[in-house]
Amino acid sequence: SIAALENSRKAGFKNIGLDLIYGIPGQNIKHWLQDLQKMLSFEPEHISCYELTIEPGTPFHRLYKNGNFSMQKEDILYKFFTETSEFMETSGYIHYEVSNFAKRINLRSRHNQKYWNHTPYLGIGPSAHSFLHNRRWWNHPLDNYLRLLKERTSPVCDTETLNLKQLRNEALYLGFRTRKGIDLKDFSFRYNYDLLKEKKITL
Repeated sequence: SIAALENSRKAGFKNIGLDLIYGIPGQNIKHWLQDLQKMLSFEPEHISCYELTIEPGTPFHRLYKNGNFSMQKEDILYKFFTETSEFMETSGYIHYEVSNFAKRINLRSRHNQKYWNHTPYLGIGPSAHSFLHNRRWWNHPLDNYLRLLKERTSPVCDTETLNLKQLRNEALYLGFRTRKGIDLKDFSFRYNYDLLKEKKITL
């Protein structure tokens, strides 16, 4: 990872984003902050700090279920989160979303914001996701994806259609993850729902 960062800067890349994971079994906050400090020495334009989660059906999940390791406790994970936020903001980064930090406001992830704002996007390749209006679909993983392309068959694995209530709920909880929050006028226009009226709030 270090070599990749060094070579990227030497090659002239001006906008580098890093993804890091905290809450790994056995990890402590002191070492995590040292890792962050090391990453900041490369002055990345964007850093995402994700709490470790276990996806069912994965080898990692099977190891966990078999008792090979224990996950960090919730109070420790909370401390990881708050210390990370304080450290990054003290280092001059903007904590603009739960897991995301940008060196400047114009360096926020445009990719992620499309997800949070229900902007249409097209995913191309194995396991890629796409979204348009109220429909989301995703492709098969690599092996099936390649086989279906050879058979000249659509590689789409599955699809879901969201009703208006589901779109509203997504817009709310995704908006609450961000520093920007929710524009109530825009929310009312896009999702035909007046939150202020519903909650009997006057401004």
